[in-house]
Amino acid sequence: MESDHALWRLFQGYEEDAFAHLGPHRLDDAGYSVRILWPGATSAVLIDNEGEIEGKRLFAGGLFEVLLAPGRFDPSYRLRIEGSCRWEGRDPYSFWPLLGSLDRHLIGEGRHYRLDEALGAQVRDVDGCRGTLFSLWAPNARRVSVVGDFNGWDTRRHPMRFHPGCGVWEIFLPSVGEGALYKFCLTEVDGTKRLRTDPVGRFFEQPPGNAAIVVGPSDHIWGDDDWMSRRRRTEPSSRPLSIYEVHLGSWKRHFDGRLYTYLDLARTLVPYVKEMGFSHVELLPPAEHPFYGSWGYLTTGYFAPTSRYGNPDEFMALVDAFHRADIGVIIDWVPAHFPKDDWGLARFDGTSLYEHDNPRQGDHPQWGTKVFNYGRNEVSNFLIASALSWCRRYHVDGLRVDAVASMLYLDYGREKGDWVPNRYGGRENLEAVDFLRHFNDVMNEEFPDVFTVAEESTAWPGVTRPTREGGLGFSFKWNMGWMHDVLDYFALDPIYRSYHQEDLTFGLLYAFSEKFLLPLSHDEVVHMKGSLWQRMAGDDWRKAAQLRLLYAFMTAYPGKKLLFMGSEFGQGREWNHDEELDWSSLQDPFHEGIRRCFRDLMALYREEGTLWEQDDSWRGFSWIDCQDRSQSVLSWVRTDRSGRPLLFVGNFTPEPRRNYRVGLPGGGRWREKLNTDATHYGGSGLGNLGCVEAERQHWHGREWSALLTLPPLSGLLFTPAEGE
Repeated sequence: MESDHALWRLFQGYEEDAFAHLGPHRLDDAGYSVRILWPGATSAVLIDNEGEIEGKRLFAGGLFEVLLAPGRFDPSYRLRIEGSCRWEGRDPYSFWPLLGSLDRHLIGEGRHYRLDEALGAQVRDVDGCRGTLFSLWAPNARRVSVVGDFNGWDTRRHPMRFHPGCGVWEIFLPSVGEGALYKFCLTEVDGTKRLRTDPVGRFFEQPPGNAAIVVGPSDHIWGDDDWMSRRRRTEPSSRPLSIYEVHLGSWKRHFDGRLYTYLDLARTLVPYVKEMGFSHVELLPPAEHPFYGSWGYLTTGYFAPTSRYGNPDEFMALVDAFHRADIGVIIDWVPAHFPKDDWGLARFDGTSLYEHDNPRQGDHPQWGTKVFNYGRNEVSNFLIASALSWCRRYHVDGLRVDAVASMLYLDYGREKGDWVPNRYGGRENLEAVDFLRHFNDVMNEEFPDVFTVAEESTAWPGVTRPTREGGLGFSFKWNMGWMHDVLDYFALDPIYRSYHQEDLTFGLLYAFSEKFLLPLSHDEVVHMKGSLWQRMAGDDWRKAAQLRLLYAFMTAYPGKKLLFMGSEFGQGREWNHDEELDWSSLQDPFHEGIRRCFRDLMALYREEGTLWEQDDSWRGFSWIDCQDRSQSVLSWVRTDRSGRPLLFVGNFTPEPRRNYRVGLPGGGRWREKLNTDATHYGGSGLGNLGCVEAERQHWHGREWSALLTLPPLSGLLFTPAEGE
């Protein structure tokens, strides 16, 4: 018989090895003792094939013991508990460990890339009993218990079993199934108890609640086999990529302000993206996050779509709807930092488990967040398993990795003396570099048809170079320099533009050093920067004309394309995440004209291989004239793999240019495929009547040339007429 003090420790939740005391244990005389902990219970009865045995009360608060004669023990016994309510079911402490030896080995090594299928809450059938296996990695906790609506959130009721080799705690709770709310109570080394949410949870209650929700096997039946088959047969850089960046909560809302659900968006957003001609959508981080105003960039649920818009199956239905409409889905993924919420990852088990212990390495002063410890195998494993889970479970087609620059540099956002140099005395985060390379290698091995995009704003070399060649291994990199230069140029009054033409031409000096994606993203229409419409110089007519010109310029420029929602029709105000887009502005001909122009540009982009087949190589680009500063005109040629050309000419002033001679790569008739000044788009209607005829007159170093009419603030795209 144990001492009263030991029983008190067990009842009060201080005993660290509850499985050593609870459940069945063999006695010296070959009989069995079954101990039962249930705070508040008045009686406990063991039920087996031979009948019922009343438990003896060991501790007044609710601790009982049943003694079984030799030969009577049946491991599938049941318990009946009487107290404030009646409960009957299998004893959680009668089950052997269920976390497999291979799972424990891989978790201990930091190589378990299906963590969401091992840890967290797994609904299982064990010995004919359906329940949930709860597992948690918390190697430095003294004690862990699972709490939830199934046990009255009592931290004493269900202490877990510890596996010291891998640092994982587990317990199987019979009769706990889908829909149950749960958290973990961790006792830290100093005895402090804290409730934490599940790092590997796959569904969470809506904020401000933060409990995880048990989910079972998905009921969703995928209908995207054709899309997935085609995806496997094509290489991302060799196909058109035009991305519509979306914040799900503010694209459109119900008339009473309620958020659209995933199913609402499947019915409305999908056909709109299809109509506009985008090849992909990019969702601002859809992972669970407590603060809506973070737009998802303060992630707490790395394996869970946010419950604000529905459940995981409904998120699957949204992705499926996009795929059935031949539209890919990219998600923003945030491995650079995480929030400090005391129920989240920060100092998870009382130690700096996921972050560095030294605040000069583990704190991000600019954002008030924590930085992951990329040098710890289990942390690297956690992040990579998260990325793979989105690909495997939700069929996403691409991951845009946020804030890569902050990962690469130890002094990012820090003052002198507030950061720790690497082992060579430099500012490069060598552990983060290794992590990013490993991440891309694993992605290429597990999902070679899923691409990765780096939001990287510095001149770090080889971001899109393969890791075997010393690069980071990303598929694409955001061209932040292009974005800043171009928007600075378009903000200038046209009278000054002749002095700043290098803002448009400088980017071609490095345009093929990486596989670039041209972003006009959410970051450019927030934080008092104004919308793209507001950033254009001039009155409303000029703003509209310049946006159309900007989009034609971007379409014809080498690199993949990305545009944030609302910019496709020139939303007048800065983006506000608490409101839907200004759809009513489409009643204005200027804004509807911008939308029509962008839609037609995207259709042309997907149709013309000249615009994407060789957009990462000089083979697909050549200047016609980049030096006409006095008239602020630019012209170039794009070519596909067969050598078929497309001509772009941009007039960046409101002054029409008549009889403007442009050198051409060939003779014959050239069809005016798109003119951003067309009346259909809200322009003046000036143009070239659909085509021009090339003359054998040497110009711009070329044998052929033609006289063009360049409308004010316009972009023109020409291709050889059929048969020419």
